[in-house]
Amino acid sequence: MEKKDNHHHKYYLPAPSNWPLKASIALVSIFVGIANWLHDVWFGPYVLIFGLCMLLYILFGWFGTVIQENRAGLTRHKQVDVSFRWGMCWFIFSEVMFFSAFFGALFYVRLVSLPQLGGAGLTHIVNWPAFKAAWPMLHNPNPAAFIAPQSVMEAWGIPAMNTLILLTSGVTITIAHWSILKNHRKTMLISQLATILLGISFLYLQGHEYSIAYLEKGLTLGSGIYGTTFFMLTGFHGLHVTIGTIGLIVILYRMLRNDFNSHNHFAFEAVSWYWHFVDVVWLFLFIFVYWL
Repeated sequence: MEKKDNHHHKYYLPAPSNWPLKASIALVSIFVGIANWLHDVWFGPYVLIFGLCMLLYILFGWFGTVIQENRAGLTRHKQVDVSFRWGMCWFIFSEVMFFSAFFGALFYVRLVSLPQLGGAGLTHIVNWPAFKAAWPMLHNPNPAAFIAPQSVMEAWGIPAMNTLILLTSGVTITIAHWSILKNHRKTMLISQLATILLGISFLYLQGHEYSIAYLEKGLTLGSGIYGTTFFMLTGFHGLHVTIGTIGLIVILYRMLRNDFNSHNHFAFEAVSWYWHFVDVVWLFLFIFVYWL
């Protein structure tokens, strides 16, 4: 028994793995497939599907390996826990930089490019003297190249509902965390399920909003910079909500398997950090994409 305890107190180093190499191939395939599909290259969709299938296989295999290591007690060491936490912190930091790039593009357009096109520089006089700067842009400088949308996306409809949904989900996942710490299993499961249902509701409403944008308002990726920034920011956020919801479902399954207790539940914490990050990003989206 003493020997087993000593084993668990050693820092666990996994064996060399080819999962990172496989993941790199999958991600490159996904981006190459998307780029070629957007340029109407025939093999684009097939490369994309290959990359997505390979990524799904990697997620099952790689995360499954880590879960098995945790169940075997190999990762129950303070330094391993610290490594996991730092790894998740750096991952979230990379996500912050990811969204900062798109928000930066939005702010550059609104604060720099648009004023110049509307009269703050020579570009306005030479190219589009009749153009008036206004955001959101319902009148593009060159209407022949980019057909502007008929109207903007209102903030106080579906976006406001989705804001309430995500804020509520932040409360439910916090309750689930508290329940793990207090060993309240029933409350933990109910709160986790509620968070998942709220995430699915958000995605459903966003899909409905996209259908309104395309079919009723004429707002598309090809309708100028307003459409481009709108769909890039909200679309990538929706992708992150999808990933987060899948993570929440996996955590619920592990809860049902009794994988967590008050001292061993970092997997839940990692997904909850990610979910709170998604909530915060949406607040910025609601303010700067829909409201202001």
